[in-house]
Amino acid sequence: MGSSGLLSIDLGLRGAAVGLSLLFAAVALRDRRDSTVALLGAALAIAAAASVICAAPNFPRWPWWSLVLLALASGGAVIFWLWARAGFDDDFVLRPWHGALWVAPVGIEQLVAGGFVGWPVPGQALDRAVQVGSLGLALFAVVQTLATWRADMVEGRRRLRLAVVIGTSAYIALGVFQSFWPPQPSQASLASIGNAFVMCMLLGLSAWSLRAAEVTENVSARPAAASIFGEAPVTPSEAADKPVIDLALLRRLEQLMVVERAYRRERLTIGVLSAELDVPEYRLRQLINEGLGHRNFNAFLNRYRIEEAKAALADPGQKEVPVLTIAMDTGFQSIGPFNRAFKSATDLTPSEFRRLAAARNASMPPKAKAVSRNDRPI
Repeated sequence: MGSSGLLSIDLGLRGAAVGLSLLFAAVALRDRRDSTVALLGAALAIAAAASVICAAPNFPRWPWWSLVLLALASGGAVIFWLWARAGFDDDFVLRPWHGALWVAPVGIEQLVAGGFVGWPVPGQALDRAVQVGSLGLALFAVVQTLATWRADMVEGRRRLRLAVVIGTSAYIALGVFQSFWPPQPSQASLASIGNAFVMCMLLGLSAWSLRAAEVTENVSARPAAASIFGEAPVTPSEAADKPVIDLALLRRLEQLMVVERAYRRERLTIGVLSAELDVPEYRLRQLINEGLGHRNFNAFLNRYRIEEAKAALADPGQKEVPVLTIAMDTGFQSIGPFNRAFKSATDLTPSEFRRLAAARNASMPPKAKAVSRNDRPI
């Protein structure tokens, strides 16, 4: 096949990749406008489309629109890392410094590509610094994703972690290495076709994984066993779409958490808990996610910890006990995670909650106080 045929295949694959990327972005913006994950996913898809275009053979480097595309592409690694954090860490919040982190590689690449910085010195050094930074962020995303993989209770999201995060990180790493050791001119077309083909495969894999994750999250949107914990009962029509929950296992889990207070144990993991209950880990994970509605194992533990902490903070007999002591007694290892989890659950800091509880107790008549103490959970 001649060079013109290879170029046609290359451009065809790149056109398909760009079309899929823009479709991803449009769907994400249409369906989940208020979701941080969706917005970052749309930004990542746009960055991927720009990267595919910029890597095309004979891509011009001087028109203004090429600089715009290069700017979108050069910040892709930062957006990918942020998307992975937001998608797999339920407590993740975008910060202003995240924007500054994105601006840094974009600004450097604009200066280099626009001819404002000399080439090869120091332009080439700056360009390679951006590439190394991109590789570092991709590897960091993999490490963070795998570190919390076992604590993830959403099965579709667990598959997405392995399929998309590792695949995309490998693609970024390959692009960085190719920028350091570019192929010979005779191999350029084949290497470019391979790059475009891998991008198409990754986008297809992403579509499948995202669909699987969405189906799993829709199934577990409301816990089937909510009534056991005092919440509104599930209607028959809602229960028809729910997976069958092992009620015997649920009662054993409730006994372990509520009566034996297993959540207080240091370094309690899903593996340790499943071994104690003598059930496969995947069954316990399914129960916690699809039965109780928790997406993360730490969120599951924190529910019990926060309830005990609330009772302790509202107890007049413990008004002199330091907040740190209460946090440690309920299973938290430090005050920072306790404060964040408590405020997320109650919209109050522990100190504010204690003050409001003290004011409420002071305004109650003696008989009501006695009833309140008797009704306090164990």
